[in-house]
Amino acid sequence: MTRRTDWAEYTSGSAGPGDDAYGAAAAPYETDPSAVGTPEDGTARHGDGEARRGGGRGRGAGGTRGRRRRERAEPSAGDGGATSSSRAEKGEPPRDPVEQSRAICLRLLTGTPRTRRQLADALRKREIPDEAAEEVLSRFEEVGLINDGAFAEAWVESRHHGRGLARRALARELRTKGVDATLIDAAVSRLDTEQEEETARDLVARKLRATRGLDRDKRLRRLAGMLARKGYPEGMALRVVRQALEEEGEDTEYLGDEGF
Repeated sequence: MTRRTDWAEYTSGSAGPGDDAYGAAAAPYETDPSAVGTPEDGTARHGDGEARRGGGRGRGAGGTRGRRRRERAEPSAGDGGATSSSRAEKGEPPRDPVEQSRAICLRLLTGTPRTRRQLADALRKREIPDEAAEEVLSRFEEVGLINDGAFAEAWVESRHHGRGLARRALARELRTKGVDATLIDAAVSRLDTEQEEETARDLVARKLRATRGLDRDKRLRRLAGMLARKGYPEGMALRVVRQALEEEGEDTEYLGDEGF
């Protein structure tokens, strides 16, 4: 029999007021250090009057509320709820895997977007049944909480301008995150060759001063190697570095490419 689920809650990108039913971790409560009991004979000892007055309050309404809160709180298992073993020890029925999947995905998506592959790996690690995981992930895609295409475009924009990565390095990173090859091609194609070369020139200009004092071949290898690690093609890297060295007065006519 197919389980019916109210999917209206999926349209929200974060947990709502009722999400504590899915096992949101309770805030820790600490005992008031002044909440100490009185002696059994009811007599006060020298120098502890303040502590006993504080202890009286701790044993009253405030102390009772603290104990009740701690009794209601359930420990978090890292996925928004109690572990199956702790629930079994308390005689509670096992949690519905679809609800558990939903809670895990909402928690992981809070604050940072993730690909479908990343979420699927997280659910598998927590031993969520494949059928329940597929149901939740597919629904999240339908309502736009998972969008690998938008993820890839945002990743390219951020990593190119923030770290200076070229298309080849960006595509490699997106593959490790499980983005489909078609979506990767569409995202990296937003960067053209002219924009890549302009970024490469900026990177070399920032690093050029640190290489002054080295011989010409070492400067070439160091700067071109930096661009290569960021995914720039070898031909573009050498051309950009040679031009930067020439602008500083270096003779690059017979500059070799060995060691690059």
